[in-house]
Amino acid sequence: MHKPVISGAPVLSKVLLVGQAPGVKEPILGRPFAWTAGKTLFRWFSEQCGVDEATFRSTVYMAAVCRCFPGKNAHGGDRVPAPAEITECGGWLDAELRILKPELVIPVGKLAIAQFLPVGPLVEMIGKTFRAQRAGVAFDLVPLPHPSGASPWHRTEPGRSLLHQALGKIAQHPAWKQRVSG
Repeated sequence: MHKPVISGAPVLSKVLLVGQAPGVKEPILGRPFAWTAGKTLFRWFSEQCGVDEATFRSTVYMAAVCRCFPGKNAHGGDRVPAPAEITECGGWLDAELRILKPELVIPVGKLAIAQFLPVGPLVEMIGKTFRAQRAGVAFDLVPLPHPSGASPWHRTEPGRSLLHQALGKIAQHPAWKQRVSG
């Protein structure tokens, strides 16, 4: 893992977004989802939930499974954090859950989803709301696919329709509506 630690703004929110880990550009720009995947993610929220990037960042707490850039894999892509690294950083996520007591958690990508639900195909998770618990806190969970340009899942069917369903569930969730008006 490569420092610095990257985290979102200190936002007191009932909505928590959990990503995988920072990419190579996030340490330079000093914020999560700061580059290509972030542009896609914030476009989703702008187009389907009516919230621009600045509003999102100021009203949604943004966390990650791992807080530092894990480095590159042998093929040049971002390395997926190892189980030991995930365990090492897990205490931060647990503490954030206990402090925030979110009503809605939005895990982005398979690694983030796996912190809350058993691993399964995206078609069985995206577009649905689950009731989940971690660190003694219960909350609704609406998973999203990773907005990476490397993955075509969210650009083809059924991914495109399931993504639209998931964003609709987020937009209609009481915690999201409170976040927007509060």
